Amino acid sequence: MRPLLRENIGEALVGLFVILFAGWFVWFAYGATGGGAKAGAIHVTAFFPNSTGINVGSDVRVAGMKVGTVAAQALDPQSYQVKVKLALDPAVKLPADSSAAITSEGFLGATFISLIPGGDTVALKDGDTIADTQGAMDLMGMVGQFINKSGGSSGGGSDEAAKP
Repeated sequence: MRPLLRENIGEALVGLFVILFAGWFVWFAYGATGGGAKAGAIHVTAFFPNSTGINVGSDVRVAGMKVGTVAAQALDPQSYQVKVKLALDPAVKLPADSSAAITSEGFLGATFISLIPGGDTVALKDGDTIADTQGAMDLMGMVGQFINKSGGSSGGGSDEAAKP
């Protein structure tokens, strides 16, 4: 057995290195995607009429800076809105009357929740609900409405001009 171990020690070390690297990668990915929320995070709830593009682990930002992640989301059976639970950094003290909007970095950019601070002197605390929210905009629906409106209003103009 000893000669076999000595012959394959290099392969065993490479295998151990691959296993350690895979473990580190899983740990890193878990933390980067929101699986590992900050210790002592403030959990607040927001209700959105449409949460297209938002998933567990999506960023929550204030003025473009990440201050938290989406911890959970579910459909509220009474209002049929999406109940989104946000895990916010406890070091960031946002006013209790802050608002939330689902937005994106551009046409092909990532979708995130943008928090807009209010003017209240009382800060959001664990278990609070953000009342003022704006859901995701449906870009394809807006393009469809534009096409339908412009197509209906420009038709028939050439027939009128041809009449004597």
